Amino acid sequence: MTEQNALLAPVLQNGDEEVEQTLRPRRLADFVGQERTKQQLEIALEAARARGDALDHVLLVGPPGLGKTTLATIVREELGVGLRTVAGPALERKGDMAAILTGLEPRDVLFIDEIHRVNRAIEEILYPALEDFRLDIIVGQGAGARTLTLDLPPFTLVGATTRTGLLTTPLRDRFGMTFRLGYYEPGELAWIVRRSAGILGVETEDEAADEIASRARGTPRVANRILRRVRDVAQVRHEGVVTLPVAREALELLEVDEVGLERTDRELLAAIAEKFSGGPVGLSTLAVALGEEQDTIEDVYEPYLLQLGFLQRTPRGRVITELGRQHIGAAAKADGLF
Repeated sequence: MTEQNALLAPVLQNGDEEVEQTLRPRRLADFVGQERTKQQLEIALEAARARGDALDHVLLVGPPGLGKTTLATIVREELGVGLRTVAGPALERKGDMAAILTGLEPRDVLFIDEIHRVNRAIEEILYPALEDFRLDIIVGQGAGARTLTLDLPPFTLVGATTRTGLLTTPLRDRFGMTFRLGYYEPGELAWIVRRSAGILGVETEDEAADEIASRARGTPRVANRILRRVRDVAQVRHEGVVTLPVAREALELLEVDEVGLERTDRELLAAIAEKFSGGPVGLSTLAVALGEEQDTIEDVYEPYLLQLGFLQRTPRGRVITELGRQHIGAAAKADGLF
């Protein structure tokens, strides 16, 4: 493997998941950004502690990487209770959900990631559990079937979703608090980069932190990912200090441009502009042209392009905007797309 390829290895290299955990803040006071959410959550947590009650159920909505999992961990830390974490798609049978619910202690936090992908059978178990803290189990079949009701300790469900529209109304209505997380400002991301650099023991100049933050797509997870790759470049090619020139060199290797778009993002825009005359083009057709899954395009690439105004979703398909054309026109020579 060449030196450049080693630096461009997959995002989560060995040990990166552990590093990601260490970079997560553990207290609400250390959580940067999302000020309105923090204020509301702080009041709810203080009230729950004062009463000795379980916190009301919380639904966290927003694109990946904005801190939904971190906030769930913070809720647990602030309440001083246990935490059970499970992914929505992993809950396939009613027995799985029943085992988790009966294993909870009073005031524990149950975090379900991608809760919009929980199947309807699991939802039916959750309704009485969330509202009345009881578990209804059907014993037997046919005319001899009967319902066995188990009391559950009061607990807090924290659900995270990137697609709130896929949640059923009965499930969504059982959350007492719903927080929608938005993209971060560059100044907030720069603070996060400097904090993470301190935890990683990487000397980072303020200008370099600002440069990383400006290309992090408004997302803390992306900012920390870029910082780790910049650290690699500083260690391998330089003296270990992350300066502005080092940061720009690493970002060029990563093919992250001035507004945070990566090569795949620019290829998506170029495909619409060149192969489909600017659009409209259907999502399935675009996915085949790029060799990507439809869900990946819709959930990973499109949100930021839409935020920048480079792409439009229309009833007939995706359309590149004039801003998008201008951007790929400026980047085309460097990428060799045209």
